Amino acid sequence: MKSVVNEASADTESDVIQAARRARDAAADLAVRTRAEKDRALHALTDALLAGSAGIVAANEQDTRRAREAGTDPGIVDRLTLTEERIASIAAALRKITTLSDPVGEVVRGSTLPNGLELRQVRVPLGVVGIIYEARPNVTVDAAGLCLKSGNAVLLRGSSSARASNTALVETMREALAGAGLPCDAIQLVPGDTHDSVKELMQARGLVDVLIPRGGAALINSVVSGSTVPVIETGVGNCHVYVDADADVDLAVELLIDSKAQRYSVCNAAETVLIHADVAEAFMPRALAALKDAGVTVHGDERVAAYSADVVPATEDDFYTEYLSLDIAAAVVDSLDAAIAHIRKYSTDHTEAIVTRSQAAARAFTARVDSAAVLVNASTRFTDGGEFGFGAEIGISNQKLHARGPMGLPELTSTKYIVIGDGQTRARHANS
Repeated sequence: MKSVVNEASADTESDVIQAARRARDAAADLAVRTRAEKDRALHALTDALLAGSAGIVAANEQDTRRAREAGTDPGIVDRLTLTEERIASIAAALRKITTLSDPVGEVVRGSTLPNGLELRQVRVPLGVVGIIYEARPNVTVDAAGLCLKSGNAVLLRGSSSARASNTALVETMREALAGAGLPCDAIQLVPGDTHDSVKELMQARGLVDVLIPRGGAALINSVVSGSTVPVIETGVGNCHVYVDADADVDLAVELLIDSKAQRYSVCNAAETVLIHADVAEAFMPRALAALKDAGVTVHGDERVAAYSADVVPATEDDFYTEYLSLDIAAAVVDSLDAAIAHIRKYSTDHTEAIVTRSQAAARAFTARVDSAAVLVNASTRFTDGGEFGFGAEIGISNQKLHARGPMGLPELTSTKYIVIGDGQTRARHANS
């Protein structure tokens, strides 16, 4: 069945659909560009952002002023804010993408079949990638750079609260692309500020190849439930730290504080700590004191609450919550099995960590916990494309199809088979 989008006449198409068509043409151009051409364009984008930083900051001030006037949470305002220093950091991350290997054209596997056909499976760009995200202007640049390097055109739909910032960033990058000899429509903002424009993007099957939502659970669920375009889910992280019976208490406290408080408003921050009953007496007083010093409020079950009057009684909802704040849920469990059962019930399958000196416990935990990343004696904060050595990431996927975990450049590709023969026919040369 043909997409309804593809049957629409050009003079009746919406601005969103017209942008998607331009992106599709740009994607076809990008797909055959060399690494040198793409890297040259990325350097041009970086230089343009640095040269235009004053204008970008001025545009950003319009967004931050409106946000403050609307009483927006200071943490969100901070994520929205761009300074010349932050733009320099964003530009440095963009330039770093030029040092990464280009996945396009990589041979995933290849062989010569018994009938003489030469078979190769090679990486190719996804095509047109739509990114729907919240008030983080840095995502505008990160997503554009990663999609460009992997040969994809990108349609960017940030929140209306960052519209002035995103417009300034995209205009700057589009001018630089054109100057570097690449199609400027490889980077576009989705036209419009209403939910209708988002809905059109989500329904543009046949023009948009994949959507990647980046933000909170409500945004991700809305995109997943409302899209006919395939979606890669990212970001929701109800992450756990399990302190095993055989844990080094000093290490467990250190890893817990880093997992929770090193940066609490991100998807790989710990939201729940589970403590084996055998180590609770040694661990709990020190952990609660350290969490208090870090400004963290503990929402604990009755066994946790017995160690401090500062513990807030935990509800069932607390164990499902991705706080993204200086809050953490806590429970004492009687066994490794109980910890794993708790994680299976409440986790969003993002990142879980075990602290233990027992190799058997570590093996059991890593084998039986089914999340995108499972860590042993390390902070949950390491689940990140940069920390994994991928150089950059478009997001962290906690689904299972196509991509799982931090998504770097290879995850922004698909594959196709190239088959080379010299006249073989099924009638004369079938393998079966």
